[in-house]
Amino acid sequence: MYAIVESGGKQFRVEPGKVFFTEKIVGKAEGEAVTFDKVIMVKTDDGKTLVGKPYLDNVEITGTIVEHGRARKILVGKFRPRKNYKRIKGHRQWYTAVKIEKIEVK
Repeated sequence: MYAIVESGGKQFRVEPGKVFFTEKIVGKAEGEAVTFDKVIMVKTDDGKTLVGKPYLDNVEITGTIVEHGRARKILVGKFRPRKNYKRIKGHRQWYTAVKIEKIEVK
C-alpha cells in the first residue's frame, strides 16, 4: 500500500514504515505525531486505486517526526563578465524527516 501526499508544496510517495524528507513542519517537535490531510492518491493492497479531485477526504495518513535538520549547502552565484563583479552566497534548506506509521482508508 502506498499513497501520494502533498506537503510543503511538493508531492511525495509514502509507504508505511518508510521515512521521507519534506519542508520543515513548524510547531512540531521530534517524536510528535503528524497527520497529512492532502492525500492525492492511494493504492491499496488489494489493487484498488483511489484518486482525489483534488484530494481524498476518507484517507488518513499518520506519521512521527524523526528529526529536523538542514540539508547540504548549495552555492548561488552572480557573475558579470569583464566587469570585475562576482557574488557568491550559500544556502542550507531546513527539512523535516517523517516516518509514516499507517495509511488508513475509511
